Amino acid sequence: MRTENGLRRAIEAGETVLGAAAATYSPTVIEILGDVGLDYVWIDLEHGGPSPYDSTALEELTRAAEAGDVELLVRLPKPEPPLVRKVLDAGVRTILLPRIETAEELRAAVEAAYFAYGGDVGDRGVGVGRSGEWAGYVDSFVGGEDSEILVGTMIENRRAVDNVEEILSVPQLGFAFVGPADLSMSVSGGEPLSDTTAAVEDAIDRTLEPSTRAIR
Repeated sequence: MRTENGLRRAIEAGETVLGAAAATYSPTVIEILGDVGLDYVWIDLEHGGPSPYDSTALEELTRAAEAGDVELLVRLPKPEPPLVRKVLDAGVRTILLPRIETAEELRAAVEAAYFAYGGDVGDRGVGVGRSGEWAGYVDSFVGGEDSEILVGTMIENRRAVDNVEEILSVPQLGFAFVGPADLSMSVSGGEPLSDTTAAVEDAIDRTLEPSTRAIR
């Protein structure tokens, strides 16, 4: 049932990846997007879709992704460790953590995604779910799942930009994603109609260089 995380392999190899958002949250759409050759399908559970705590809905989406040989990139609504564990146990392997401002809050969420973390025991925990083929503790699952998990974070406000070096130093973080819309709101002080182009471009530049240097 499980296959390797092609999105993680491509990012680790420095390849360009292409994806699309499935705003309908339809398993059929996800399977079709995989069939046309995309690397990932973006599922935004922060602003729409089913409840991220609804394992039944997530299981259907992951089945469709496997049928289409495409990876789901699931944005969670918040970097909450119990939520991270639940989504991964439903079969998702690539998650994006928003609303991050400090390395400390990011580390707790990333650690919850791994059985082994930073040379010690992680905070994933072993449960019976789709990711482990409903078998619970199996050596082949626990021993191999960490190599298929990919965790990214959003850089989308002033504080995150100011702390970007520390954020990117969190162990086992796989990628960073700039959120230009929320970043614009943050640098403008909540004035969406203000001209913040230069400030946003500067913030993106401050994020891009350390991101490409730190995450490989």
